Amino acid sequence: MLSLRGFWRRHRRKLYVTAGVLGSGYLLYKLYNAHRQRLADLDTELEHERDRNEELIKAQMQAHFENIQRIADTTTLPHAIHYLNSRIAEELDLSHLTDKLMQAKGQSTSAEKLELWDRLKILSFTRMVLSLWAMTILSLYIRVQVNILGRHLYIDTARGLGSSLLIEDADLIHRDDQQKFLASSDYLSRSGMPALISNIQAAATEVLKGKQLRDSFNATVLHATIMQILDKFMSTGDPHHWVNYLMPELELATAFSNDNTLLPDVNKFEQLMAETRAVISSAEFGSVADIALRAVVDTVIEDMGVQPGGVQLAKVLARVARMGPTVLEESSKFIQIILNVPEVERFFTLIYSSMQIS
Repeated sequence: MLSLRGFWRRHRRKLYVTAGVLGSGYLLYKLYNAHRQRLADLDTELEHERDRNEELIKAQMQAHFENIQRIADTTTLPHAIHYLNSRIAEELDLSHLTDKLMQAKGQSTSAEKLELWDRLKILSFTRMVLSLWAMTILSLYIRVQVNILGRHLYIDTARGLGSSLLIEDADLIHRDDQQKFLASSDYLSRSGMPALISNIQAAATEVLKGKQLRDSFNATVLHATIMQILDKFMSTGDPHHWVNYLMPELELATAFSNDNTLLPDVNKFEQLMAETRAVISSAEFGSVADIALRAVVDTVIEDMGVQPGGVQLAKVLARVARMGPTVLEESSKFIQIILNVPEVERFFTLIYSSMQIS
């Protein structure tokens, strides 16, 4: 007992110091552990906040996209098709030929009548092929525009909400640029029409030159004739010559550098147009357009109701002439057929998914 008391007296100070050190160490450990837990909780909260923010951005992007899609479907596309219809009617009015043929009964020579019939044959097919080609390509073109514009609207939304998905050097797109970009879909009807008509008429002339008015035409022959005109037109000249009917070329000549990247001084509208040209000039778009055109031609042939046994070409021409305006007047039906083509759906799903920047 005395030994224990002696030990305490001799080492009391050391024991107090040791106890103090141990207590302080434990207290510091508890404080550090609590601080580390608070940091972990804060990181978790920030992560949840980022997740909520990203979901909000995606919802905002979807709302922007659906809004611009609605505008395109209800305003831009119907306006473009209506304008297209009126321009084709102006440029390819066949009434003067039919009137002359009616007046020529019993008056004109056989050679004069044959010349009138030949012109009617070529122009009837020209108008029908022009109408179905322009309606198909224009509807796909506007759909590409909507998807590209949707991507830029998504970037703007991300910028506004401070998303981690933000592309730092993205410029905000002004509403005027949006409207100007969508309004560019009128370029075909406004500026590209004369050259387009000339080239399709040349293709029709080449394909039809060996076909006589008394030749028998059934659905198969008619289908093959239309596709031959389309193939001849699309394969003439530069592989992407038809793109210049849809949009101006000169404005985009200096948009890209040698390594195919956009130059820094290109404005937002030019960037949108350059991206659109890049998409519609791609092999993927060309393949989708070809499939969509075939689907439209299939429907046109079915709607024309040509007898399986065939009738003389002269009797088919009236239906061919009527089908051009019909394709444009009933464009909503044909556009829905185009959008329901699996390859078209996959193409635009791919474009849309590319907007999901990660």
